[in-house]
Formats: sequence, C-alpha cells, structure tokens
Amino acid sequence: MVRRELRTKPGELFNKAALIRTVRELAQLGHFDPEKINPVPIPDPDKGTVNLEYNLEEKANDQVELSGGWGAGMFVGSLGLKFSNFSVRNFFNKEAWRPLPTGDGQTLSVRAQTNGKYYQSYSLSFVEPWLGGKKPNSLSVNIYRSIQTGVSRNYMPNSYYGYSSYGSGYNDPYAFQGDDSKHFKVFGGSVGLGRRLSWPDDYFTLYNELSYQYYDLKDWYFLMNDGYSHNLRFKVMLSRRSIDNPLYTRTGSDFTIGVEVTPPYSLITGKDYSDVTDQQELYKMIEYHKWTFKGAMFKPLDAGDKLVLMSKVEGGFLGYYNKYLKSPFEKYTLGGDGMSGYSYYGSETVGLRGYENNTLTAMSYVYDEEGERSSAAQDANMYTKLTMELRYPLTLQPSATVYGLLFLEAGNSWSEFRDYSPFDLHRSAGVGVRIFLPMFGLMGIDWGYGFDEVPGYPSAAGSNFHFVMGQNF
Repeated sequence: MVRRELRTKPGELFNKAALIRTVRELAQLGHFDPEKINPVPIPDPDKGTVNLEYNLEEKANDQVELSGGWGAGMFVGSLGLKFSNFSVRNFFNKEAWRPLPTGDGQTLSVRAQTNGKYYQSYSLSFVEPWLGGKKPNSLSVNIYRSIQTGVSRNYMPNSYYGYSSYGSGYNDPYAFQGDDSKHFKVFGGSVGLGRRLSWPDDYFTLYNELSYQYYDLKDWYFLMNDGYSHNLRFKVMLSRRSIDNPLYTRTGSDFTIGVEVTPPYSLITGKDYSDVTDQQELYKMIEYHKWTFKGAMFKPLDAGDKLVLMSKVEGGFLGYYNKYLKSPFEKYTLGGDGMSGYSYYGSETVGLRGYENNTLTAMSYVYDEEGERSSAAQDANMYTKLTMELRYPLTLQPSATVYGLLFLEAGNSWSEFRDYSPFDLHRSAGVGVRIFLPMFGLMGIDWGYGFDEVPGYPSAAGSNFHFVMGQNF
C-alpha cells in the first residue's frame, strides 16, 4: 500500500519535487501521522547514489460514529463504522482477521439511523482506491435504504418540508404525533469509477458514476404526494486536489466541477405534458440536469505555517428539459449546520452558519382564486455560498487534532434562474473549534450570528449554535 504511492523509484535521478509529492501522497492516505512523515536522504559517495528512508508513524484511521439529533419532532440516533484499511483479498484468510482483514487501503463503511419506529435508514459503501493494483483508478459501490413514516401534517411542513402558510415559521415539535398512514421510502445504489489524469497535471481526477433511486410516496409532503418514481442518472466530476494535509490543511487547493444528468425522456417521446395533472404520469421517470461547483484555497499567513486562511465558494443549479416536468427531488435546502436527524435522499442539504436549519431555502407560492397566497412550498433549484475561515491549530498530535477558527459566510437560494441575484446574500460571522479523534472522526461546534432577517422566519437569524460531524468539504 505504501510502495504504490512512492514517486521516488530506485535507479532514477534524485528529484526533490518527487520527494515532496511522495510526502503529500502518504499524508493523504490517512494511515500515518502527517506531522511526522520524515524522508531522510542517505548519500552513498562510493556508489554515487542516494538512499531514501521514509520514517512513518502509523496512527489509527478506523472510525466509530455514535450520535443523536432532534428532527421532525423525534430523537434520531446514528451508528456508523468506517474501516479505512480493509482488504477483500484477505477476506477468506483466517489469519488476517485481527479483528478484520487489513492491508490493502480499501474503505468499508456501514451506517444506520433510526428513532425506533418512524424512521430507519441503512447504508453500505465500499471503495477500492487501486482497482487492479497497477494504477490509481478507484472503484466505489454504495447501496442504501430509507423508510420514513409520517408526522402530523401541521408539523412537517413548518419544520422541514415547507408546505405551510407564509410566515408561520417553526412550531413546537413536542406538540405533534407520528402518523404511520403516510410514508416516504427510498432504495438506491451507485457504482463509480475514478481515474487520475496526467493532463493538465496529475492532481486532476475524473470520476464517473451511474446510480439508481426508487422513490415510494404515500400522502407525503413533497410536490409529489403519492406514487412512485424512478431516478436513473449519470454523474461526471472533474476535480483538482493539491492540499497538503487533509486534517489541518496549510497549502493547496481543492476544486470540483460536476454535472448529473438523467435521460431526457420527454424529449425522446415528444409527448405534450401541458395538460397532464396526474402526478404518477408526470413524475414516474424523473428527469433533470444538475450542475455543481466547489472550490477552496488555503494560504498560510505566518512564518510557521500555523495561521491559515481558507477561502471557499460553491454553488449549484438544478435544471429541467421540460418546464412541465420539473423534478420534485434533488433540490437544495439551505441554512444552519448542514446536518439534521434525517438523511434526505430527496434533497441536498447545504449549511450556512448563523441561521436556523433550512430557513434560507427558497419558496414557491400557491395562490387562491382571489390572488392571495394560500400555501408555500420549499423549491430551491439554485444556491450560492461564500466562506472565509481563519484557522489556528491548538494541537496536532496523532491522538487528537484540534484547531480554532473565525468565519465569515454568505449565501442564498432561489427557485428560478431568472431570480438569481449574486449580491442578495444572507451574511453571518462567528467562531468555532474542530476536534479530530482517530476513532470518531471530525467533530466541532460553531457559534454564528446571522445579520440579515429572513422573510417568514423572524427568529432564524441572530445568535445560533451549530454542531459539526464529518468533514465539511
């Protein structure tokens, strides 16, 4: 596993750039303490050669997630296991089970969420970083299952799915009961292949993924209330990642541009949907195209490379082939910590600190015969988010990586492309801390203050605390 990452090969001329790149690649593995990777050149004057000795200190990289959160009027618990040095090749070798077969750098993750009755979610994923063992071509496989039963229609719209009277805001979650006559079930899976490119440079990677999702809804709270939908999509992502240390990054950048597309069924069939009102006919085969951009840059500000400025920009757009067949799924929810008790396979959650969860999601309105707003639905098809963080490490030991941060953020979401306004952003600032423990991964807490009022949510801005679990970017 280590030898395949070495850029310094026996018999080649000494190359300082290859030596530096090798140190970076070893740090990216996550199996060694990046602060203590120390290549030592040992010259041999008699032979006119240089031996390189890489001093590595192994650290634990497997992780256990045990957490809980409040969502949709109920407590939701999560349990996850991540094995980062798994070996399928040694699966049937009894001597390799200590307690699991290891050594090939493969990642096996298992995760479950439940509140016992109204919500269950299970996922299993596997990543092979060197498919075939000769080139850094990755294979990823993921399957998941989610079952949600209903909560009182009065609560769910106001708290998460947005179907409520304009301005009604959040309600007391303790005042509502579950309703198992409603459900939202999702089954899905994906297979992806990644390839490291040599042009423009070998920091670039190209990732292709084919995925399928099956949605089953009964009297649910989306734009589609009843029926089932199929979502067959293909995703392409082009990334350039040159950061030095994944736990506390000092230099480098991380850019990703991607697109997801489904077959344009309506263009293929040529059917006129302008007068179709049946939801099952409209949304049986979901169609859309979805564009994503994320970019982050890291710059040390002091001589010791401790004080680091991180600048990040990201955005997304969900488009359609037919204006009568806008997808009820794959939209965005914006605001808060980017986490919730639920795993939303029907939408993409984007955090923005300083505001309550999901309160910056754009709304679409339904009008009655008199032209008055009768109800509102969350309908964010586009978003933009800007972030700046000033980070300083408190400790960078193998047992724990801890750093503090100051942040500025701004962002917003819109229903339609024509509504997009790059300067119409909700702003916030705050402080936080991040702690990385080998067995539990990245955790943290932020305090943020939102400066701009949110229409319909009078208490959304102001002082808010946010909890973080997992890597932000």
